[in-house]
Amino acid sequence: MQNPTIAQTILQQLGGTRFAVMTGSKNFVGGSNFLQFSVGRGTKNKANKVKITLEASDLYTLEFFSVRGVNVKQCGDAVRDVYADKLQAAFTEATGFYTNF
Repeated sequence: MQNPTIAQTILQQLGGTRFAVMTGSKNFVGGSNFLQFSVGRGTKNKANKVKITLEASDLYTLEFFSVRGVNVKQCGDAVRDVYADKLQAAFTEATGFYTNF
């Protein structure tokens, strides 16, 4: 990871290890201002990859993709201007996966 601090913070705001287990998320990759990961099967929006980016405004953008081989397709519109305390709810709304008990 280039900047593990931001990526780790995003993962913690999502729910950390519990989030990963409940959603089947894996293959976490962090960048200078984002966290990207794969999600398990059965998402409401048919996505299998998620990218969460911390914007300059200190708000988040969630993007959902379907990746099959070399084909990449965006699944729905990006969810923009999400506050940190609303990340879990925005993820659940887009995917149908609950992030906590």
